[in-house]
Amino acid sequence: MKRLLFSIAFVALAISTWGISLPDSLNYTFRIGYNIGGTAPVGMPATIRKLNSYDFQPNVSLGLDVQKDLWGKWGLAAGVRLENKGMKIDATVKNYHMKMVQGGNELEGMYTGRLVTDCNLWMLTVPVMATFHSGRWLIKCGPYVSYVATRSFKGHVYDGYLRTGNPTGDKVDMGPEGDDNPTYDFSDDMRKCHVGMLLGADCRIGKRIGVYADLTWGLNGAFKSSFKTIEQTLYPIYGTIGLTYKLK
Repeated sequence: MKRLLFSIAFVALAISTWGISLPDSLNYTFRIGYNIGGTAPVGMPATIRKLNSYDFQPNVSLGLDVQKDLWGKWGLAAGVRLENKGMKIDATVKNYHMKMVQGGNELEGMYTGRLVTDCNLWMLTVPVMATFHSGRWLIKCGPYVSYVATRSFKGHVYDGYLRTGNPTGDKVDMGPEGDDNPTYDFSDDMRKCHVGMLLGADCRIGKRIGVYADLTWGLNGAFKSSFKTIEQTLYPIYGTIGLTYKLK
């Protein structure tokens, strides 16, 4: 993944530095950005009572776009992105359906207390977008497909209790945060392919330099349809801000 990351950056630098010939009819843009967001339900369910903390992650995004005006100010663009989408949160939940491991034993039931989730996804994304030029601005919108190369969704619970089976089942207490907290790992239950929509805008601030902001919204959920432990569907929803460099 790191090799691919550096390869995209090297290709963009080589095109700019050594003037590698590119067709004049197309616009080429290299972009580097930062993703912020999360893999979360749409709307806060009643079982999630409070978000105690959100830790920013090193969510880099590198991309190369090709764009062409076709009908006046309207055109089409396609690109490739290598991006990291991750989050780490600490939430307070009540009667939240969970499966966890404590002391080598698997427990399942309704959990109440603090829950820490660490999600990390490395993916290759291909967007196809309609574009509209207006002065310095380029507005873009369209679908994307992402192949998730590495995926992780794990965490631990503390300062709470689990009712095994149902809300009136046997009570299992969870202690304060420490090395022996019950843990969970749902990484293998995540999808390898995401489909979603992208809406964004580029703004040129110089001959070649610009800034951009995008919003991506996954439509098919982060987990496989067979995964039932977390009752709500979780969608990867991220905003991206960054810089653009026009190669040609």
